[in-house]
Amino acid sequence: MPEQIDNRQPDTESRRILDRIERESAVHGNPIVTRAKRHFSAEDADAADPIELWGTRIGRLLGLLVLIAMFIWLISSLSGKG
Repeated sequence: MPEQIDNRQPDTESRRILDRIERESAVHGNPIVTRAKRHFSAEDADAADPIELWGTRIGRLLGLLVLIAMFIWLISSLSGKG
């Protein structure tokens, strides 16, 4: 009988670990998309100040556009077409 208890303990531990991994990796929507949406909608800016809110949104959008332009420039310069 003690052998059964020893055999169950690793099984119980494995189930506990698997349950924890499942809880931690459970996808409730796409977290990257959700985080990006919050970032570009400027949820962290002061909602009472519309100038700060729109300035943050415009600044983040311009930053994204500059990043995309830099990637295009990098790819064209590496391919020898620039």
